[in-house]
Amino acid sequence: MAAIPSMKLNTGALIPAIGLGAAPGEFTPQGVAESEKWFLTAIKAGYRHLDTAYIYGTESAVGGALRTSGVPREEIFVTTKLPWHHPKYVARSFDESLRNLGLKYIDLYLLHFPQVAEYPGGYDAPSDVVEIMTQMKIVDKPTLNETWAELEKIHADGRARAIGVSNFSIKTLEQLFKTAKIVPAVNQVEMHPYLAQTELLEYCRKKGIMVTAYSPSGREAVRNDPTIVALAEKYKATPTQIILAWHLARGVVAIPKSADSQRQKENLVLPALSAEDVALVTGLDRNERVVNKLGADGTLYGWTADQYGW
Repeated sequence: MAAIPSMKLNTGALIPAIGLGAAPGEFTPQGVAESEKWFLTAIKAGYRHLDTAYIYGTESAVGGALRTSGVPREEIFVTTKLPWHHPKYVARSFDESLRNLGLKYIDLYLLHFPQVAEYPGGYDAPSDVVEIMTQMKIVDKPTLNETWAELEKIHADGRARAIGVSNFSIKTLEQLFKTAKIVPAVNQVEMHPYLAQTELLEYCRKKGIMVTAYSPSGREAVRNDPTIVALAEKYKATPTQIILAWHLARGVVAIPKSADSQRQKENLVLPALSAEDVALVTGLDRNERVVNKLGADGTLYGWTADQYGW
């Protein structure tokens, strides 16, 4: 078992290779309010990378945990994201995120989705998840290229020290590169042993883009895979520790989410897998999404697999 390393972004900044996914346990006011407690236990356990988003509603809770922890701001890497209904309001949305967090700068600001949605309320989306899905209207403007240009402006003034994307494929990255002046520092995507995304990982590596994995353990189905369970026994580790170690061996940053203080600690102490065992885990790939899956109508958040570039 070894301490968690940091990895270098194309900006030269270091990002801790294991971070805490800061989505709430439940997308309710109570769930958001309770999240600050386990954000704080994570910081006390040694986490120095917190990954939130405007649409999670937890930016204020992350900021509160940071202040309560007493850890100097410069020692913690903070990521947040522009939601899909704010590309028309990039500067306004970024300013609100800064206020929510109570920070003067953000270490990494991501374009959360490649598509653009509109709601009847414009800037303000419904608070209920079902309502969000039913009221979402996908629109063509602004394009992801136009939105990226606005993120580049925020990066230029220093308030976002790095900018990147989330849920982008090779197809959508190629579209971005038609006009981008700045190469994204990060592409955050669903990635786990059942969705290894090796081609995307290699593409990003060649472009100098760090890949970050959300839902990195693949949830219970992947953790209970016989190969993962056998490796856990071999290394005297938990299944999650095996999967997180696999991500690190591939040069991927992972952001597991856990409100349990013991599991938070476990996720920061990982075994070093042999090259053969890394390949064994990669071989479990099924191109199977367990989080952001297409619905019965063949779409996810208003886009088809072809539009996403899946």
